[in-house]
Amino acid sequence: MTDQQKITILYCRLSNEDSQDGESNSIQNQRELLTKYARDHGYTNLKILVDDGYTGTNFNRPGVQEGFELVKQGLVGCWLCKDLSRFGRDYLTVGQYTDIIFPSYDVRFIAVNDGVDSQRGDGDGFAAIRNLFNEWYPRDTSKKVRVVFRQKGTSGKHLGKPPYGYRTDPADKDHWIIDEDAAPVVKRIFDLAIDGKGPEQIARILEQDKVLTTKALYAKQSENHPNPKKRKKMPDRPYHWIGQSVVGILERMEYTGCTCNFKTYSKSYKLKKRIPNAIEDMCIFPDTQEAIVSQAQWDRVQELRKNKRRPTKAERQGLFSGLLFCPDCGNKLHFATCKNFDGKQDHYVCSSYKSGRGTCSAHYIREDVLRELVLERIRAVNAYIRSDVEGFQEEWLHYRRADQERDIREDQKRVEQAKKRLATLDVVISRLYEDYALGEISKEKYKKMTADYEAEQERLKLEIETTEEWVEQRQAMGDDLDAFIALTKKYVDVTELTQTIVNEYIRKIIIYAPDKSGGKRRQKVEIIFNFVDEVEIPVLAEPMIAESSLGRRKTA
Repeated sequence: MTDQQKITILYCRLSNEDSQDGESNSIQNQRELLTKYARDHGYTNLKILVDDGYTGTNFNRPGVQEGFELVKQGLVGCWLCKDLSRFGRDYLTVGQYTDIIFPSYDVRFIAVNDGVDSQRGDGDGFAAIRNLFNEWYPRDTSKKVRVVFRQKGTSGKHLGKPPYGYRTDPADKDHWIIDEDAAPVVKRIFDLAIDGKGPEQIARILEQDKVLTTKALYAKQSENHPNPKKRKKMPDRPYHWIGQSVVGILERMEYTGCTCNFKTYSKSYKLKKRIPNAIEDMCIFPDTQEAIVSQAQWDRVQELRKNKRRPTKAERQGLFSGLLFCPDCGNKLHFATCKNFDGKQDHYVCSSYKSGRGTCSAHYIREDVLRELVLERIRAVNAYIRSDVEGFQEEWLHYRRADQERDIREDQKRVEQAKKRLATLDVVISRLYEDYALGEISKEKYKKMTADYEAEQERLKLEIETTEEWVEQRQAMGDDLDAFIALTKKYVDVTELTQTIVNEYIRKIIIYAPDKSGGKRRQKVEIIFNFVDEVEIPVLAEPMIAESSLGRRKTA
């Protein structure tokens, strides 16, 4: 093929940011300019490729990719664009194509307004510098956008759209209000999770009950919108929930009524992949909208999701799966059953035991024994608290006033003193350097004194961090106590354990190795309740012991 027989590509690109600059960079303007240039210079067999709304920071654009495929097939003779920035703003990739790839396929590259023509060379010798400037533009834009987002995010305003369960307040676009259609579904999903159901199980339950998916609900709500363009199409399967959608709901912290910003970040404006942020790097503002689930329930669901429970081959799931731990090796106890078991033979065994070939002893306990122990302990705790709720709360509040608040004030005072000392050390180290620079102290003395002061600074930073964390934990203890009292009122008469009751009451159960001395099998079981692990409750201080002798068992 001669150059005129080959395709001449007229490439046009416009990003959302570029469109704000006015008409000069519009697709229509680029098309007219390039068509006139091609006609004036005798180019025929034209093919116009357009990427409208695509950034120039990468080459993942349909138009440019289509053109590259034609280049690789040897069908392109010339590539025209308005200027280098229209081709791309990544100066390394732009240079690779204009200086290496295009010449290897005998493709002539022309950037009209920049005077760049690969056949005649760089008109003014500044193509490489222009490429660098073109990259600086999106980098600067990204920096400005990040600054605006950071300012908005740290002010407590939501950075994204409201999730399923909320909608934007018509009176205030920065405020979320409850979506009456979706919020009950969110609450039900969390209740099912507390009941021991996994995301896939929850998805199947919602589908069986014909609950509209997120997309389907939004489509239904938009049916009567006055603007036809904003009416959404109902999906083909409006009740087809998937496990991943349920996971997304269970992990949204905003359902507790808070604003959570900066949950993810990207390493570079060129990379679209979002990386989860550490919790300490997020900005969390409590009580910014009405909560759909309580903080206690959300926290409990997160703990349960860490200990995923899978049904056994016998299609039975242990009531305490994921909650039992071995005090010797620290591993979990696994639920063991089979279709031949009648239920009384179902048991738990340390995961490190491995039929006597592992690194730990069995710590064996039957589920029916554990069920009775836990039920007995829950009843005892409920009875103790309900017998005198006001007296119990007053006793606890008095303890807090007498001891907790005094301790907290002392800790806060120590933190303030440590922070003042930390600031003083910064000044001391700075003056020490001035003395060294002026020759008033020797190098050896400067190094020694600096090392001592820096070590003291590190110690003070650690002390401040740990003390502040401990103060926050103790201040939250009162809220946890209220949540536990509400639980005892919710379950007035517990006659039988359910997965929900176990998950709401119990955080962890420690199964000790049995003591078989004296002709009896005695096994200590330690039950750790949610919310009140720091509260002194007499009935919780009593050890739980499972005893058995000659095939008969009793508990004490």
